[in-house]
Amino acid sequence: MDAFVLQILNGLDKGSAYALIALGLTLVFGSLGVVNFAHGAKFALGAFCAVSFQQLLTISEKVKDESVTFFDAYKEVPYLEIWWGDTGSMIIDWAVPLSIFMAIPVMLLIGLALERGLYQFFYKRTHAEQILVTFGLAIVIQEIIKTFYGANPIPTPAPEMLSGTAPIGLWLGLGESVAYPYWRLVYFAFALLVIGLVFAFLRYTTFGMVVRAGMSDRETVSLLGLNVERRFTILFGIASVVAGLAGVMYTPILPPDYHMGMEFLVLSFVVVVVGGMGSLPGAVAAGFLLGILQSFASMNEVKSVLPGLDQIIVYLIAVIVLLVRPRGLMGQKGVMEE
Repeated sequence: MDAFVLQILNGLDKGSAYALIALGLTLVFGSLGVVNFAHGAKFALGAFCAVSFQQLLTISEKVKDESVTFFDAYKEVPYLEIWWGDTGSMIIDWAVPLSIFMAIPVMLLIGLALERGLYQFFYKRTHAEQILVTFGLAIVIQEIIKTFYGANPIPTPAPEMLSGTAPIGLWLGLGESVAYPYWRLVYFAFALLVIGLVFAFLRYTTFGMVVRAGMSDRETVSLLGLNVERRFTILFGIASVVAGLAGVMYTPILPPDYHMGMEFLVLSFVVVVVGGMGSLPGAVAAGFLLGILQSFASMNEVKSVLPGLDQIIVYLIAVIVLLVRPRGLMGQKGVMEE
């Protein structure tokens, strides 16, 4: 039972990242019809927003170390600690969650700039051309990150208060043997919050209603005098923000490196296809489902019987789903069924 609970938690953790990235992918495809292979790069850009914010907060100067009395010794002390003492130390400790306030405007501007500067010229092109262009863009972004931050992973710790493990077993009445990192639970809760906000925004705001109507019938909505294109551009920026926030909060779980976006993109694109191209609920449901299945496939008991299953389980499920239901679990009829 303990192992079962841990694998469910691990699956929800992975599924949260898959669902957030897949949600952004689906927003772009459902509104603009663009197959965006550069979306994973935005996940990486969000992660490096957190890295940059932490580096900004820890800018320091050398001060004399008073604890060394035999000779003059100096140590690096962040300016925030010099200026604000314990308050400065606390701000540095909470650098990752605070970097959200930096990531939101940065990712929004990046998304809007890319949509206006590049993507709008490929709306009417074939999906093959869109994939080639966006995949090339992803490689360019990846190399830019490598140039500025290097090739090695950069550790970005969670706040000290949330760096321990939660007694999940005690909470569920299973004893003390089941414990799970607090930050992974925070990430899962954060993912649910973001997903809930996106769905609420699309369902209960006038902007969201127009966008949903435009996804179904862009021409009719345009004839009503509504600027659908501008709303779709803003939606592209929102999709970039969602991917960036997913990357920001994932940094304490996986130290960011320049190719992390590509690793998540492939899996998340499979999630979108399994859930159904253009289906937001399908993307979220498939993200959590495939995350849980991948987690169970990585158990030693399973790997001893079927070695390597954890590496192919996502693609295996995708093949099965597409053979049985080409439009995906929740895809609209006619999508990918021609």
